[in-house]
Amino acid sequence: MCPFLYINILNSDTLSAILYGFLPRLILSTFVGEQKANRIMTAKKGDTVEVHYTGKLEDGSVFDSSVNRQPLGFKLGDGNMIKGFDDAVHGMAVGDKKTVTIPAAEAYGERRYDMMIDVPKEQVPANISPEVGMQLTLQGGNGQPMPVTVTHVDEEKITLDANHQLAGKDLIFDIELMKIS
Repeated sequence: MCPFLYINILNSDTLSAILYGFLPRLILSTFVGEQKANRIMTAKKGDTVEVHYTGKLEDGSVFDSSVNRQPLGFKLGDGNMIKGFDDAVHGMAVGDKKTVTIPAAEAYGERRYDMMIDVPKEQVPANISPEVGMQLTLQGGNGQPMPVTVTHVDEEKITLDANHQLAGKDLIFDIELMKIS
């Protein structure tokens, strides 16, 4: 027997009970189920996330990428990432991809000329032959290592740059959110 014929032969009281008893629950449970299915978890402060990224300069040169490595994991908002990167991941859902340009001020800051240090050549250890581009490590006042780059060498002095290598540069990141936990 066709279900439509069966419903048609029910009396009106039975039909009313079906419509008013079961139908609202069916509609409500379907609606609630859709609501739950439509809720997408997005990254928020305090979440631990994993992302794949490629960092580029404005000229298109790549300075870092996680694509052929494990995704980068970090806690959103804990201050361990550059602000612009952290802000870019906030609100993303797993599988989302985006490209963001992060101005220098929200990346590694502007270049600071007070971070340029002239060192008399006689203070350079004898076992070091400084050359422009050479990476050295100084010991800061609090004992922390401070990486520097030799930017100038002459007969009397060498100039060391303690700015981060990406300071003063706008950075472009392709980001894909892989996991939120």
